[in-house]
Amino acid sequence: MSKMSGGDALISSLEREGVEVIFGLPGVQMYGVVDALRRNNNIKMIVPRHEQATSYMADGYARASRGIGVAMVVPGPGLYNAAAGLSTAYSSNSRVLMIAGQIPRSTIGKDMGGLHEVNDQLETIKPVTKFQKRLLRPHEIPEGVSEAFSHLKNGRPRPVEIEMPPETMVESEDVQLLESSVFERTQPADSSISEAIKLILESKNPVIYAGTGVIRSEAEEELKEFTELTNIPVVTSAAAKGVISDEHPHSLGSGLTGEGQIKNYLENSDLIIILGSRFAIRYPAAENTKKIQVEIDETEIGKFHKDVHPVIGDAKLSINKITEGIKSMGGTKLDSPADKVKKIREILDSGQEGLHPQHEILNSLREGMPQDTISVWDMTQMGYYSRAAFKTYNTSTYFDSGYSGNLGWAFPAAIGAKVAKPNTPVVSISGDGGFMYNVQELSTAVKYGINVIAVVFNDGYYGNVRRDLELDWGGDYETGFVNPDFAKMAETYGAKGIYVDDPTKVNQAIEEGIDAKKPTLIEVNMLDTNEVPRPFAGRAPWTLPHDELLD
Repeated sequence: MSKMSGGDALISSLEREGVEVIFGLPGVQMYGVVDALRRNNNIKMIVPRHEQATSYMADGYARASRGIGVAMVVPGPGLYNAAAGLSTAYSSNSRVLMIAGQIPRSTIGKDMGGLHEVNDQLETIKPVTKFQKRLLRPHEIPEGVSEAFSHLKNGRPRPVEIEMPPETMVESEDVQLLESSVFERTQPADSSISEAIKLILESKNPVIYAGTGVIRSEAEEELKEFTELTNIPVVTSAAAKGVISDEHPHSLGSGLTGEGQIKNYLENSDLIIILGSRFAIRYPAAENTKKIQVEIDETEIGKFHKDVHPVIGDAKLSINKITEGIKSMGGTKLDSPADKVKKIREILDSGQEGLHPQHEILNSLREGMPQDTISVWDMTQMGYYSRAAFKTYNTSTYFDSGYSGNLGWAFPAAIGAKVAKPNTPVVSISGDGGFMYNVQELSTAVKYGINVIAVVFNDGYYGNVRRDLELDWGGDYETGFVNPDFAKMAETYGAKGIYVDDPTKVNQAIEEGIDAKKPTLIEVNMLDTNEVPRPFAGRAPWTLPHDELLD
């Protein structure tokens, strides 16, 4: 035990947990932490231009590093600005620690109108965090940090928040630092494993559906061994693209839509083995199809589908136990699915399922990127189509914003990913609408020499909204932009700017950007979005004109 300030206690505790980077802004309530960071040689602080980007960058860093991303903001508006990123991390099961300030201890909860005051700040952040804690004294900080990291490492990975009043970061008292928190995998019950094995051996046409739980538990090799032993083909969620390579002969691909080859395959299966995924209600399963759901979060079992056999536990342990059990019983006796998978993949890879001309554009994007490139996709047309059509070969190399669907998330998240993987190409793909949400982070990339590549498809509109309004609602309304010359703008920041007139030839610009070894913005002249097909076959009723929805 030694006497130290709250700021030093926090930074020392983070260092013991293995933190190397904090994405944060040095606001007034955080000076005690900033001072401790300035005197620390082992944790680097990267300062974005907007608080929203702190949590987006921390999210990208967490996914790329397969570890924990840390963000830091002032209370009130700072935390509100960053909450969008916590929402994304929450929906995507991403390990993000948010460190937030507070107002002075004596005024918390008294509604006195202090700077950045928000009453019940912990309550406001609860819906998008797994754990929240207020630390009022320096000696409380090590235990609070340890508790936060225990929640980040164990169970379902989701963001957490700790917060401190400004004087807590400055005051000094005796503090006992703690060792790093412990990670313990959740063991599945033997009875649930035995029943899962029985269901698999009885099935005639099973299919595996793999989600991000496989990635978060680092169970890629276990998944590969499982499918190769059992001859059961694999479909992945969009967020889990790459958990098994698209080149694997058992990989059917990802990105379920309202119709098509993958949807038909799942609907004709008699057993769906769901590995680390919610397998939400919009995903297809025939009425009499049985389901095994391997899930760390017990509350997700049976939420969306009936007739689900639960296996509550860590995906890595659970898959391994199921595999070993099947192996001990001589395997499944199923034929290799390679020929069947090959025929389906040929249809998908040809773009026959309504993906022209997006198919050619996505192929060009893919051709420009080495196989290990991390691609980060915004809520844009190319992002929607990429879920099914963008080839992905390695785990943790395809990121999207999950069901949160944050427009403008991709570019700052890509910056965070590049900080985590400085020697790996990182490319964000945005539309002009989404990119302008966080365009200022070009400044951050240049300042810190973060050589990320931003591809911006410029059609001058919120393209999907414009198309829906014109095709279904009688006409466009206020979806157009006045845009800068993106390539020239990038040059004014000190980045490299490239203009591409033909979106099917963007590959050459990406190769040029990678070779440039500096932050690069590629502006792509996009086709008229009203001239290309919608990315979704099935649509929610409230997206179409109607008289009423009471029925």
